[in-house]
Amino acid sequence: MKHARLLSLFIACCALPVQAADAPATATPAPATDKPLAVVNGEAVPAMYGNFIRQNRIKREMPPESLTDEAVKEGAVTAVLLAQEAVKHGLDKDPTVAAALEFQKMELLGRAALENYLRANPIKEETVKAEYENTKAKAGTNEYRARHILVTSEAEAKGLITKLTAGKKAKFEDLAKKHSKDTSAANGGDLGWVLPANLVPEFAQAMVGLKKGEVTRNPVKTRFGWHVIRLEETRKLDFPNYDKIKNRIAGQLQQQAIGKLIKELAATAKVE
Repeated sequence: MKHARLLSLFIACCALPVQAADAPATATPAPATDKPLAVVNGEAVPAMYGNFIRQNRIKREMPPESLTDEAVKEGAVTAVLLAQEAVKHGLDKDPTVAAALEFQKMELLGRAALENYLRANPIKEETVKAEYENTKAKAGTNEYRARHILVTSEAEAKGLITKLTAGKKAKFEDLAKKHSKDTSAANGGDLGWVLPANLVPEFAQAMVGLKKGEVTRNPVKTRFGWHVIRLEETRKLDFPNYDKIKNRIAGQLQQQAIGKLIKELAATAKVE
């Protein structure tokens, strides 16, 4: 179970590069050769070390001059020199360093396992297209800009509705800033442009039933509490085309597949 737990932690902390089944693959490093990159104090530096350094620098978007053969070789030599210095002082035997090295090994093994799984179970183009169409259908045709005030009791919500609709009307934004328990309180309850599909059903149903500038006549109860909602604007949804978001959808499907794998590993592991 220790390995499964470490894999789960790795998934939570490290984002894997994801791509659609037909997306261009990332560049692969050149195969290692028998000739070492350098020899440092009698220790051969494998050519593969240069590939690791180059990939790491590309990922960190370092300048092109850091990717030349000479710069990469210098980086590998520096790494070996520092490692040799650490061993000279017995730091490789330090419990914290040893544990960190073991953990990094586990992370690398975890990444290798996941990449191997994704290679064996690629996300097919038709699966990505089907998910796109499903997401597009759920999104609907309109998006809404709304404000809300979230409180803990129905009585408080009713009181706020009275202040907003009866006599000298209070400003919605002021009441939201003063009373709302939601993080949107600082913005006067403004939720920005939202899709009904991304909201809890009770809230979405009440929101889409409002006219521009209208406030809910009755408090809306959700698992978060009691809401008072005002619809600010409505506009036609400009849903992005398939090519623009297919890689993102493929990535989400890959993450779902990885989550399923982790659950399967955990289900068959012995937990103590």
